Amino acid sequence: MHRVADQPPPHRERHRFRALPAGIWVLGFVSMFMDISSEMIHALLPVYLVGVLGTSTLVVGIIEGIAEATASITKIFSGALSDYLGRRKMLAAIGYGLAAVTKPVFPLATSVGWLVAARFVDRVGKGIRGAPRDALVADLSPPALRGASFGLRQSLDTIGAFLGPLLAILLMWATADDFKAVFWVAVLPAFLATGLILVGVREPHGTIRSKPLRSPLSRTELANLGRDYWLVVLVACLFTLARFSEAFLILRAQSVGLALALVPGVLVVMNLVYAAVAAPIGLLSDRIGRVWLLAIGFLTLVAADLFLGFASGIPAVAVGVALWGLHMGLTQGLLAALVADTAPANLRGTAFGMFNLTTGLVLLAASIVAGVLWDRFGPQATFLAGAAFTLLALIGLWPVRKHFPRGNSR
Repeated sequence: MHRVADQPPPHRERHRFRALPAGIWVLGFVSMFMDISSEMIHALLPVYLVGVLGTSTLVVGIIEGIAEATASITKIFSGALSDYLGRRKMLAAIGYGLAAVTKPVFPLATSVGWLVAARFVDRVGKGIRGAPRDALVADLSPPALRGASFGLRQSLDTIGAFLGPLLAILLMWATADDFKAVFWVAVLPAFLATGLILVGVREPHGTIRSKPLRSPLSRTELANLGRDYWLVVLVACLFTLARFSEAFLILRAQSVGLALALVPGVLVVMNLVYAAVAAPIGLLSDRIGRVWLLAIGFLTLVAADLFLGFASGIPAVAVGVALWGLHMGLTQGLLAALVADTAPANLRGTAFGMFNLTTGLVLLAASIVAGVLWDRFGPQATFLAGAAFTLLALIGLWPVRKHFPRGNSR
């Protein structure tokens, strides 16, 4: 019979985080500063587009979907290039730098077209950095601490994702709802993130270089990724149908009467829960496996959708948003760790790129469908459809669960 003493004590768990390479921590802080910048803007952008510039909810869904799909399409090529060059840091730094230089466009923009262009280029930067950065985390992390590594980076990233909206709230209050002043302040942490990755991260020695350089969409490259990897992608795509843009959480809060200056608080609540959960869940998955935790995350999203769909006031929306953050902490780092578990080491960049390409295209479709449902039938239809798609993903997870590695497989 197992005793409680068989479980590692809390100080042992903290020691495992301290044992992570310095580069993992630096990449986490880079993500944190860039997310502070991005979320200061994105927490206000849906309301700015609808309330100030007069666009429709459907247009918001299309803009968000295209933006994320652009990032995902770019990731497949940057990931494959990082495999060939064996230099992931360079591509990640270019991506962060490109995102930084687009930030001043938001306060300077005078039309929807300029904002769409800035959002598009910003997401190209995200696409360039995403897959090389995730592959770099996998390269730097010890196999026995892979879940902890992705969980830590995700937690620090998410700390930035709630600090950004929190700063936006304070600045909106201090400036009497001056959107452009908040957008200008958001420029600073973006350039800080770019400088940090340039000086604080070193490429690991012995990175495997894949030759010759081939299209990441070629049949040979796709076949080399393996069956287990594609099962991870399949489940993630089903799940992403339910994970439309968080812009709809902001619009839902506003629909039940949340004050304009407090609207960014939606992302504060969501990301606070997300950040608190992601790192310990990643660490736990290294010990007990990832699939059952993933299933719990799927069920949590169903609960979030039900609260948000039937909410009639701010308290119910707040519960739904907190559950949404909980499901993110239970799923996002685990899916990234499963990609690292199942992909060949010399194709990790391609694997993360393909994963983000497929899920990004699904996210585009999901955000458009969410916008159509909202405009025609109201917010309840949007969130109930999300719950239905999540249950579909949970059903898809069951028959393939035995093919997923327990963790630390490669």
